[in-house]
This record gives sequence, C-alpha cells and structure tokens, in this order.
Amino acid sequence: MKNHPLHLLAAAIVGLSSFAAQAQVVGVSWSNFQEERWKTDEKAIKDQLAKAGASYVSADAGGSPEKQIGDIDSLIAKGAKALIVLAMDKDAILPALAKAKARNIPVIAYDRLIEAPGVFYITFDNKEVGRMQARGVFAVKPKGNYVMIKGSPTDPNADFLRAGQQEVLDAAIKKGDIKIVGEEYTDGWKPEVAQRNMEQILTRNGGKVDAVVASNDGTAGGVIAALSARGLKGVPVSGQDGDHAALNRVALGTQTVSVWKDARDLGREAASAALAMAGGKPVPGAVKWSGGEKKLTLDAMFLKAVPITRANLDVVINAGHITKAEACKGVNPADAPPACK
Repeated sequence: MKNHPLHLLAAAIVGLSSFAAQAQVVGVSWSNFQEERWKTDEKAIKDQLAKAGASYVSADAGGSPEKQIGDIDSLIAKGAKALIVLAMDKDAILPALAKAKARNIPVIAYDRLIEAPGVFYITFDNKEVGRMQARGVFAVKPKGNYVMIKGSPTDPNADFLRAGQQEVLDAAIKKGDIKIVGEEYTDGWKPEVAQRNMEQILTRNGGKVDAVVASNDGTAGGVIAALSARGLKGVPVSGQDGDHAALNRVALGTQTVSVWKDARDLGREAASAALAMAGGKPVPGAVKWSGGEKKLTLDAMFLKAVPITRANLDVVINAGHITKAEACKGVNPADAPPACK
C-alpha cells in the first residue's frame, strides 16, 4: 500500500514537532541547592520554559566545582540548546563553557558573574544590594564596632556586595565613628562557616561587636546563632534573598534587613533569555556591561531588589512570596511589626 500524501504530511509535521521540542531543551547547572532560594528560582525557570513548550534538564553540583564541569558535559549530552549556569567557581567553570561555545550553545551566567566571551550575565544589581544591606544596619547603628561577613571568595558577587557596603560606610569609617573589627569571607556561602567565623571574631574582640553586615540570609543565620550563643541581643544584622527563615527573623527583630531579590523574576527572565539565545535572537532589555574584574564587555540584565525591614514586611506577604503565618510565626503581639498585626 502506497503512503497517502496526507500521511506523509502528518509524519513530516510530527517530525518537525519533535525537532522543535528537541531544539527547546534548556539545561540548568546549579552550584548546589543548600540555599532555600534556588528552589524558587528553579520553579520560575521551569514554569517559564513550560509556557513556551520547552524542556528543562538540570544537574546539582552539590558544591563541587569539579562535578559542575562534568554536569555541563552531561547537560550538553542530553541535548541542551542553551545553558543556564549558577557557577560554584567562576574560574574552574571556564573549560566547561569552552566546550559549550565549541558547539555553539549559548551560556547564561545566572546570578553569579562568569567572565567569558559570549556569556550573557543576568543578576540583580549586587553593588546596590550591598548598599542596601549597609544602609539598613547603619540606620540602626551609625557608630560602633562593625563586622563584615562576606560571601564566598570564588563568587564575584561577594566583592560586588562588599564594594557597595563600603560606599555607604566609608565616610563613617574615615570619621572614626565606625571601626571594622572583623572581616571574613564565607567559603561556599555556608551558614556554619559564617557562624564559626563570627564566633572567632567575638572571641578576639571580647564580645564587643555592635553591628554585623552579613552578605546573605544564610550567613546572617550563622551570625545570629553565634550572637545568641553569647547572649548578645539587639545587634543589627543584614542579609539578602528573602529566605523565609530570615523574613521571620526580621519580624522577630533578630535580623534587621533582608534584601529581597525576587527569584521568580530572575528565573523567568533567565528562561526567556535562554530561549531567545537558543533561537539566535537578541535578548530584549539587555545592556552592555564591563564591570567585572577582567573588564570584559558582556551582554547583561540587572534586576532591582527591595530591602525588607519590619516596616515594610507586608511587601513580601502581599507579593505572595511568604504567607503572613510564616513571616509572623512566634512574634509577640505586643511588639509586632505592622504586617503582623
């Protein structure tokens, strides 16, 4: 029996559909999933890809730069036509990206800078996030002994944040109102490392610490645990990411500010950028940026963040990022922020 032309046409359409689906595979390489927020990012990426009929494949490096290199090979083997990479180590990842480039697979540096030709960088304005953190703490404690708990030394964001923090505090430091009595990087952004660093700083300074500028909510949690163990209360502490535990600490008054970077926006924009680049199209809203260590010009997109304090805790509740019950858990009604009343 001869194939009917309509049968042939149907077969061709099925074949083209399969090809289109295959062409829309986006691979995501996560440094690790220890931070609460990455689950929010992942859902946003998945949802945006699903809307476009694209497929999501991912790998979790579990904090290992070596594994992340193998993960990217695996994602390429699975048919990824674009890669979104949250790098564990900005330098160690470069050989893996060279393989992607050799196969004309576009790469998006997700939230953390990777300085390599052709990479698209999408993040929040991290210097401004640092400024917001320092402003939040400085507003409460404009004088005294400050501790700077930085992010991971392998993540360029750590230094972008620190630069922004310094801009806010510099005049008070030069005036002698603020004295930095401790400053440490936090390997892997691990809360337990931040806690250990803070404990050592407290020991060296006889517990005389008046304020802590911590660079994310995980490190803030470690810092607050160290302060609590010493019976130190009322020490302002900053963070970022809008982790649920941190927002609850803001409501309770143990954390001063968490700079909320709406991961849903970042994930959605990254997925859209990956699809555009996979199709050989420019990314809407992209700008040219060369603010990295190597001064390499990259296409980039910077989203805006919002500092969350007790005064505006309703912002994250109204946005559906966290429920009122979660944010206000354990709050004393007599000392509740407006959002918890």
